[in-house]
Amino acid sequence: MQYVYIVTVALHVITGVYWAGSTITLARAPEIQAEKFFASQMGAAVVAMLTGLLLWHFFHGPNFGPMEQVLAIGALAAVAAAGVQGAFVGSARRKLAGASQSEQASVRARMAKGERIAAGLLVVTIICMAIARLV
Repeated sequence: MQYVYIVTVALHVITGVYWAGSTITLARAPEIQAEKFFASQMGAAVVAMLTGLLLWHFFHGPNFGPMEQVLAIGALAAVAAAGVQGAFVGSARRKLAGASQSEQASVRARMAKGERIAAGLLVVTIICMAIARLV
């Protein structure tokens, strides 16, 4: 059974690092074109959240002490980050296809704003995971 824990943790970490890292990068460098990364970011977000739920089930169960409260704040921040990316980047990505040159600039600015907000929320998530054992 221990191999299941190892694989779940590995998937959680790998997808979480990709999601947070690409989001932070796109927030700092909007010229990279966030629409190219949207599908992989959302895929990583889904896998990170599902494996996070599994890890909660494996290691925390029905407990809701201080550690779980901090992790729950981080989980809520991650869900909010995915929602922000979907709302800002996902909707802007659809508008980008038929946009003129001037409209593309405003659409890309909207995507960058969404990536910046999501990056901040994912930093909160990372901090919560890092400090959860210390509370």
